[in-house]
Amino acid sequence: MPIDATQPYDDANVFARILRGEIPATKVYEDDHALAFHDINPQAPTHILVIPKGAYVSWDDFTAKASDAEIAGFVRAVGYVARAAGLVAPGYRLLANIGRDGHQEVPHLHVHLFAGRPLGPMLAG
Repeated sequence: MPIDATQPYDDANVFARILRGEIPATKVYEDDHALAFHDINPQAPTHILVIPKGAYVSWDDFTAKASDAEIAGFVRAVGYVARAAGLVAPGYRLLANIGRDGHQEVPHLHVHLFAGRPLGPMLAG
């Protein structure tokens, strides 16, 4: 169910629990600012989620409250994960769903990396 991206951060969300080690994840990258792991319900042959380690609900929340180091670290982590997974040459899609109309389901900022096949048009219907 999509969430309201203006709500306060919820420490019980699934990504917060993954960050605390309460729920397992198949990690592909981790540093001081970000964690990347395989999606448990992949929508493409390659489907990796990259999340900041800080408690941010949305892109707006993150860019308004995160430090410059957190922002740079998160953006660099996304690029690193794409390069390390060999996604740059064949191509990939980045997607961040924000808020109810954007169909954000987990109230923790996250970016999806999709790859491994032609992904079709950007928006359907």
